[in-house]
Amino acid sequence: MAEEKLSVDELLKKAEKPKKLAPKWHEFYRGKFEGSLKCAVTSFDDFGIWYTPGVAEPCRLIQKDPSLVYKYTNKWNNVAVVSDGTRVLGLGDIGPEAGLPVMEGKALLFKYLGGVSAFPITLATKDPDKIIETVKIIAPAFGGINLEDIAKPKCFYILERLRKELDIPVWHDDQQGTASVELAGIINALKVVGKDLEKVTFSIIGVGAANVALTRVMFTAGVNPEKVIMVDRKGILHKGREDLEADKDNNPYKWDLACKTNGEGRKGEMKEAIRDTDVMVSASSSGPGVIKKEWIARMNKDAIVFAVANPVPEIWPWEAKEAGARIVGTGRSDFENQINNSLGFPGIFRGTLDVNAKTITDEMAIAASYAIAETAEKKGLREDYVVPTMDEWEVFINEAVAVGMKAMEQGIARIERTEEELREIASTLIGGARKQTQILMDAGWIKPPPKVEGVD
Repeated sequence: MAEEKLSVDELLKKAEKPKKLAPKWHEFYRGKFEGSLKCAVTSFDDFGIWYTPGVAEPCRLIQKDPSLVYKYTNKWNNVAVVSDGTRVLGLGDIGPEAGLPVMEGKALLFKYLGGVSAFPITLATKDPDKIIETVKIIAPAFGGINLEDIAKPKCFYILERLRKELDIPVWHDDQQGTASVELAGIINALKVVGKDLEKVTFSIIGVGAANVALTRVMFTAGVNPEKVIMVDRKGILHKGREDLEADKDNNPYKWDLACKTNGEGRKGEMKEAIRDTDVMVSASSSGPGVIKKEWIARMNKDAIVFAVANPVPEIWPWEAKEAGARIVGTGRSDFENQINNSLGFPGIFRGTLDVNAKTITDEMAIAASYAIAETAEKKGLREDYVVPTMDEWEVFINEAVAVGMKAMEQGIARIERTEEELREIASTLIGGARKQTQILMDAGWIKPPPKVEGVD
């Protein structure tokens, strides 16, 4: 049923459902991720091959040629999901233990949507240099590192150093992952309303990791920086912000954006930033009510609103529609147009790992954006459908192919594969993960989730 056909009470009840189910379901399963075997065990004699004494021979071979670790172990498909719990969803600094359910959820999505073996690792330190050192220490076991829910500005520093100091892909999903999906949504939403990416005016609410990365990716994709109005807690970014200039050594990213965006020199607060813009992307504080209906009403005709804060968007989607927005997206799967990094990172890492790429570039993220956009476009764009949903699993395969091809084009892939080979590998691994889960459910090893009293 389309959202506009539901009453406000029904929509609010729908929005509350995940929160009510989550504690009981998590308690029932005692977590949602664990490791599993991928090799055959035909008899106990096989342990002499998989473990001692047989395992000593691949160890010797790897010692002579370390690159063979990708051939003889699962390193090629292992990703560490690393967080210090300082910026978890819209909850803030809740610590490593409280952040673990999110990292387990990330590992689940990596496996089910991307066929990637991901491992949640929450660290009992907030020190950026200790985080960097820890990741470097554990890196030999992994083919990639996914940084997650780390507060700014240290998240920029951590990412920058690890990308320089490790020979495996390191990315911060709150930055590049979110940016790639948001760009895909923007591309298609502009097609629906008949506007040009290079001509429209943007209001960007929040100058955290996600929006800093979004602007960088948008500029690379052709957006004019001067037509972007950004706002933080103190107001619109502009060259006259003395507080930003004074803090430029600690947060050079924000000062750089203050200097290159907002060509008209607009000043004021959030409502002034939103006025007369075509596209608003907000990744700020969890709502509702952070963004007012009357502010959306002052946007240009056929406005596009992406309010992606989690767990609750800055403005309810039906309120943005009532205010005149034509296309509305949120970060939630229970509303139309989910603009969420879950649509990006499984496929992007799949393609990265399948060519053993040395890093993940912005151009690879943009290639994923266009793959996401094209997947939806082929099915027919609508106001309530500008990006695919997560159950359209071909989108992850398409992303993997696009990312792998771009990595080879940029000369950062250690393995050369054809487009057909990349598609076959991604289809096999992603399809296999989904089938494995279904088999375990059918056999009763994964039991159905419990009913929760008072929730339909």
